[in-house]
Amino acid sequence: MYSNKENLQILFEDNHIIIVNKRAGDITQGDQTGDKPLSEVVKEYLKIKYSKPGNVYLGVVHRLDRPTSGSIIFAKTSKSLERLNKMLRDKTIHKTYWAIVKNQPKKEQDTLINFLKKNPKNNKSTAYSREVEGSKKAILHYNLIKKLDRYSLIEINLETGRHHQIRVQLATIGSPIKGDLKYGFDRSNKDGSIHLHARKIGFTHPVSKEQIYITAPTPEEILWNACS
Repeated sequence: MYSNKENLQILFEDNHIIIVNKRAGDITQGDQTGDKPLSEVVKEYLKIKYSKPGNVYLGVVHRLDRPTSGSIIFAKTSKSLERLNKMLRDKTIHKTYWAIVKNQPKKEQDTLINFLKKNPKNNKSTAYSREVEGSKKAILHYNLIKKLDRYSLIEINLETGRHHQIRVQLATIGSPIKGDLKYGFDRSNKDGSIHLHARKIGFTHPVSKEQIYITAPTPEEILWNACS
């Protein structure tokens, strides 16, 4: 976990929002593990930076899977949280992901459409080619942007935001994400991460209305370094 405030990588901050580059392995919000979530780390950072007495307000706008890294938005006021939540519902927050996969996809660019059904018992989603009971439509667009020795770097733009969507849809075309044991990669990464990174985020600021574009640096790791 974060040992000091220097380990928290702030990508953007003003009076209304704060955007952080989440490390793989961190949880966004508290869960049954009892591990300290990133939201609490950010609260502590704000409390110290602004010498705030009492509780610090911080709204969680969206989440990233624990083994995933990259940009994540938090709201510093209830007004900005409400507006950002509406933007999420209206799909006006644009997220671009990078994934390092094995087995280069047959098509260098494509749109994947599946119906995903989540199983809460094993926290896993299954992809179907047609609608089944309890499934939700999932759409993503991908583009091959770099070929590595044994892997490929894929850029993904999401049209929907389903449970484990990128992970399961890439696995469905035979290109599981490196380290993602849950969805078909043959071994896990030593640190428990998977090579999936929320690379870019773009949206209209909920208060100032200016256009915000953020690029999150990839983790310091040999394969990621070969991509950046």
